Amino acid sequence: MLSIRFKLPVVASIVVCLSVVFQTLATDKPNVILIVCDDLNDYVESFGGHPQVKTPNMKRLAEGGVSFKQAHCTVPVCNPSRASFLTGLYPHTSGCYGFEHWDSYEVLKNSRTLMDHFRKNGYHSLGTGKLMHNRGEKEWSEFGNPSDYGPFAYDGGEANVAHPDIKPPFRDDFGAIDGSFGPLFKLSGRVSEKTGKPFIWRTGNWKKQRELRYESEDDRDPTADELNGQWAVEQLQKFASKPNGKPFFMGVGFIRPHTPLIVPQKYFDRFPLETIQLPLIKEGDAEDTFKHTVTSKEDDRSGDRGTKIYDSLIASFGGDRELALKKFIQAYLASVASVDDQIGFILDAVDHSPLKDNTIIILTSDHGWGMGEKDYLYKNSLWQESTRVPLVVRAPGISKAGGSSDLPVSLIDLYPTLIELCGLPSDTVKNDKGRPLDGHSLKPLLVDPVNGEWDGPAAALTALYKWANDYDPAKQSYALRFKDWRYIRYENGKEELYHTAQDPKEWTNLALNPEYATQLASFREKLLARIPESKPRPKPAKNSGEVWKDTYFKKHPDADANQDGKLSWPEYNVHKKALDAKKAQK
Repeated sequence: MLSIRFKLPVVASIVVCLSVVFQTLATDKPNVILIVCDDLNDYVESFGGHPQVKTPNMKRLAEGGVSFKQAHCTVPVCNPSRASFLTGLYPHTSGCYGFEHWDSYEVLKNSRTLMDHFRKNGYHSLGTGKLMHNRGEKEWSEFGNPSDYGPFAYDGGEANVAHPDIKPPFRDDFGAIDGSFGPLFKLSGRVSEKTGKPFIWRTGNWKKQRELRYESEDDRDPTADELNGQWAVEQLQKFASKPNGKPFFMGVGFIRPHTPLIVPQKYFDRFPLETIQLPLIKEGDAEDTFKHTVTSKEDDRSGDRGTKIYDSLIASFGGDRELALKKFIQAYLASVASVDDQIGFILDAVDHSPLKDNTIIILTSDHGWGMGEKDYLYKNSLWQESTRVPLVVRAPGISKAGGSSDLPVSLIDLYPTLIELCGLPSDTVKNDKGRPLDGHSLKPLLVDPVNGEWDGPAAALTALYKWANDYDPAKQSYALRFKDWRYIRYENGKEELYHTAQDPKEWTNLALNPEYATQLASFREKLLARIPESKPRPKPAKNSGEVWKDTYFKKHPDADANQDGKLSWPEYNVHKKALDAKKAQK
């Protein structure tokens, strides 16, 4: 009897062990959750961007993984940034610097996206929300909700309008997206001055919109971000109930804190207006900068979009700069807090399930956002506020819990990092028209954030977006962010140099100081070594803007204001406006 009593547990333990082995074999590949916020700068706890941020869930994720404190985007606007890090290719590799469909570029459509590479290598690939900026849903095995920038205010007119609390000129200058922020509340009794009709809330994308019902905080439709958070949790619960199933790669794209900064009132209540602290801004800080020389007409700083938003916002508050920035920052902090709640639900779904020890979670953003520094309130600059993004990677069994790295890294490094962590093939091209990955795996820094031997470059590279029919990589504006320096070279040859170790807010442009000529030349050489040589400009299509601009130039050679033999778009616009004015007078 004693013998039988001891044998039965032994047999049972063998069965259990075999079960564990088979389960391990079935799930030897880790799952991946990639969380992408939109326009999220360093206003995240532990990233030091604002002392009043409330992001306990992002902090919780960081405490379980590694935070990259100097991670930077490759382009500080949505479409080219996402096209870049989700294909693992720099803009100068693909040619995608702007807002054209990413799959219209030969290199990109012949190179596998991150989600498609996982799908082709045995993963169930599923996503929801804003991931690619456009046309990306087909890259997934399964897709949830389309991108949705709502809620929007609507007054019965032709299009959505700014939040009812926003005053001119800001609401009129920038409208329902960039000119809109404020709490989501019941709109009963609010009537539009323009249409005389009552306001309602709407949500949706450019193709289809619907009314968003709001009676109270407890009786309303969910926002787009809430729908995406719910969808992600539901999918995770399904995966958790089938631990021996196929590994998954999940992408979750949250819109906030992208404008319009409209979230429920409860999030605004967390940040009382009178307590809001403003960033430390140096008066006249923009005077030694040159971004406006390539993005404004006639070298006019006030024509740059970030400066226009800043000036218009202040004007809408009667010139009260402090109040204007406090109102905007309050809305931004509230929007970040709303996303943090959704991230918390996702973390709970993972951490309270069998998925916890075999699921990699990444949190990041497509680019940052300036909050009035250099009199600039926007993205799309080559300064720290726009290029820096939060980046947290929690990889169970690999990443050092609570670790932090201050080496400059790039979003371009995400793709190679994930395929190494998951043991996938490094060949990501579809054919010889595609290109291999540009980035470098961050795994050594996950294992040892301080002393890990990483083989990536010494500086993170960022390109500036400026609209064009064709992009010659050699003729764009770029920044290199080294550990202790930032070097910027604009397409017109103007430069900025900041010793970030001593000047972290980039207040003093040392490129104007002759004492730094040698250092400047060294950085210039390093940048030019990373950028391809100029390529012949392709012949424009017959119906392209370049063709009729060239035709206009032949008829009006005096439009060439600087007499360089070429007609730029700013020159065209100035001349055409003056010509139209003359015709109107006649």
